[in-house]
Amino acid sequence: MSEAQLLATGQPELSLPRHVAIIMDGNGRWAKQRHLPRAAGHRAGVEAVRRVTRAARSLGIEALTLYAFSSENWRRPEDEIGALMGLLRLFIRSDLAEMVRDDVRLRIIGDYSRFAPDLVALLDDALARTAPNTGPILAIALNYGAQDELVTAARRLAQRVRDGAMAVEAIDAEAIEAELETRELPPLDLMIRTSGEQRLSNFLLWQAAYAELLFVDTLWPDYGADDLAAAVAAFGQRQRRYGGL
Repeated sequence: MSEAQLLATGQPELSLPRHVAIIMDGNGRWAKQRHLPRAAGHRAGVEAVRRVTRAARSLGIEALTLYAFSSENWRRPEDEIGALMGLLRLFIRSDLAEMVRDDVRLRIIGDYSRFAPDLVALLDDALARTAPNTGPILAIALNYGAQDELVTAARRLAQRVRDGAMAVEAIDAEAIEAELETRELPPLDLMIRTSGEQRLSNFLLWQAAYAELLFVDTLWPDYGADDLAAAVAAFGQRQRRYGGL
């Protein structure tokens, strides 16, 4: 089902996921299949980001979270990391005006302070310029790892208990969620991973507890509006029982 067909049914809003997260996988394999350098795959992946973020807005998805750079990605070759950072700069510079115009709220999850100072400043400026917006959220995971996120949350709560500001018995799921970097986002409804791999790769582990998971064979640079519309349609066919009958 295409994006246009899905919108034309008049029914997707009844089961539309509020929050969709995507593990964007397959840039390297896309390039390899075409005998191109990996950097070419990453450039094509940025174009897929543009297609999908625009499609998410058209479909009415409230929040879209993209796994752009994990805390484990620092293990990649230095030249590849440099290329990824360059593409991130290019994306922010070229697409920020569109985000402001379309009332998109940019969010960053992860510790991007490790990036080069000019890139940190660029991201800070983008966050500030989109902060007044009230429309859909685009969250980008940068230097993010779910296990680190949970460790940080646990340490903050432990410090509150040590300081006498919180009782141990007060630590519950809501208290933990309030410490997560996604606390301003709606609950995660749908997680998609491209390229045929079937694992979460340390992405939104807590948030994915009751999310619907969808693994597709399409390589990320080939993913587009119709693919996202098909994922939303598949989500609408699933029954979410949350442990009940």
